[in-house]
Amino acid sequence: MDVSRAAVARVRFAVAACVCGAVLVAGCSGGGASGEKEHATTQAAQPAAAAREGTDLQSDYLRVIREVLPSVVQIQASNELGSGVVYDDKGHIVTNAHVVGDEKTFKVTTANSGEPLTATLVSSYPQQDLAVVKLDKVPAGLRAATFGDSAKVEVGQIVLAMGSPLGLSSSVTQGIVSATGRTVTEGSSGGGTGATIANMVQTSAAINPGNSGGALVNLDGQVVGIPTLAATDPQLGGSSAPGIGFAIPASMVKTIAGQIVSSGKVTDSGRAALGITARTFVDDSFQPAGVVVVDVKSGGAADKAGLRAGDVITKVGGTSITTITSLAEALAGDKPGQKTTLTYTRDGREKTVDVTLGEQ
Repeated sequence: MDVSRAAVARVRFAVAACVCGAVLVAGCSGGGASGEKEHATTQAAQPAAAAREGTDLQSDYLRVIREVLPSVVQIQASNELGSGVVYDDKGHIVTNAHVVGDEKTFKVTTANSGEPLTATLVSSYPQQDLAVVKLDKVPAGLRAATFGDSAKVEVGQIVLAMGSPLGLSSSVTQGIVSATGRTVTEGSSGGGTGATIANMVQTSAAINPGNSGGALVNLDGQVVGIPTLAATDPQLGGSSAPGIGFAIPASMVKTIAGQIVSSGKVTDSGRAALGITARTFVDDSFQPAGVVVVDVKSGGAADKAGLRAGDVITKVGGTSITTITSLAEALAGDKPGQKTTLTYTRDGREKTVDVTLGEQ
């Protein structure tokens, strides 16, 4: 969720031109009649220039919507309603894992289908909250979206969120990229997968129930993210926090969806793991104080490092670990094969060990 660099350049140039023009007129006017005439002419030109820039930006919006909205679909499961993005011309559609849930068949409404089409699950990968479904019959004119490069997404870029919020199909909201590189853990209640996802794109574009699985699009018409969740404010009873939504970056979407399309499953997640089953450890004051290892996978990273059931992990590298969520977030930014250190307690004694991370 990349903005048209040309559009940004035009806006910046217009502002710079207005400022420069005002300074030059003030410096050259000398208070004379000629200077006053030039000043009046410049003042008259400024609203006209601003109007042209506003028209150009609106034209960009309209162009992108015409180009991309036909690639965004509505997905209906038995108990969930969400959105999806056409991945290729063979009928593959990428969406969120929490949209498909445990179901295998779906009804999909495309931009050029009057009646819902049937689709079948190819594979779901809840760890990254992504899934791919495939239309049983590909309609004529099905248009695949173009996915952008997440590395080029920058804070301040204008983006449009497209999907079916609250069942209102083909809806579009606008905002900016307000942050990048966020690590977010979604709740497991309310239909979420509980996944911890790294490098998410934060946006101010409105994301509501039903937007999940849709498209976050830049002004070049590229999908830069898959809107997945909105932030909630515990102080407001869990209500959505306005203007804070998150999208899975396009590069990760292409990696996961590409594997599912070609192999029917995820074969290389790129997600680091310790190879343990664990839970949050609570101290004598009933405060979370680490992650206790319940089981160690044979041959996994933790096993090779010498960890065993009962050990309490308190740090990964220099990051303190207090809960199972904080452990997942600490590992989310790492890669399989990366080396780090684990600090843990065993029989009341603190130990530190080097570990080579495995793959989830």
